[in-house]
Amino acid sequence: MNSREAADRVREWLQSEHLEARDVADQQAMIHLHVRYPPTKQGHVFNVVIPKNRNLVLIYSVTRVDEGQQMEMTEHSEGELGEWERWLHDTRIHLTQADLDWVLHVGKKNNGVPGPLQAFNLSRPIWLDGLTQNEFMHTMRHLWLTKLSLIHKIKFAYGPGIGKPGPVDDWITKKAQSSDGQPRAQPEVTEIDTDETGGFGRDFDPSEWV
Repeated sequence: MNSREAADRVREWLQSEHLEARDVADQQAMIHLHVRYPPTKQGHVFNVVIPKNRNLVLIYSVTRVDEGQQMEMTEHSEGELGEWERWLHDTRIHLTQADLDWVLHVGKKNNGVPGPLQAFNLSRPIWLDGLTQNEFMHTMRHLWLTKLSLIHKIKFAYGPGIGKPGPVDDWITKKAQSSDGQPRAQPEVTEIDTDETGGFGRDFDPSEWV
């Protein structure tokens, strides 16, 4: 199966499962879709990408942690020495055992202590020689369940939040880079690119897609 055939198959599978998908402009990809999964009002945005010059499909989803939850994490890190690092360590072990690729965006250190968990990115590639509808859909489901597990872990430990996405230092730094790669001064950024975010179960509105 080549990339063009894979793109056609992916669209067919999404349609057969009644999953809403929207094309995203991406010059680096043969196909880049935003997909709502699961197909309910509480569905989250998942990215489905077939990069150019790669024989794989990449499925990933990025979630920002609520501002209120980040504040609770900061209080935890300041009040209980070592407990916050242990929570982060346990989370990393959990994700490593989940058979996924992952990135945790953790806030800047304060007095040697890591900042709050600000966002997380879960992903999994499927190489084209192993791409089937079964593998594709089970990968979507596995990513969703792992994401849901982490969301519940955060809510259990740090409450439901205040309904407002918190800042992400890594993204603010990225936006503050000039075209030549050198950092430049920039006012505080309060809104981050929404094509890199997913809510904590808020109602899904396709019109809000980038």
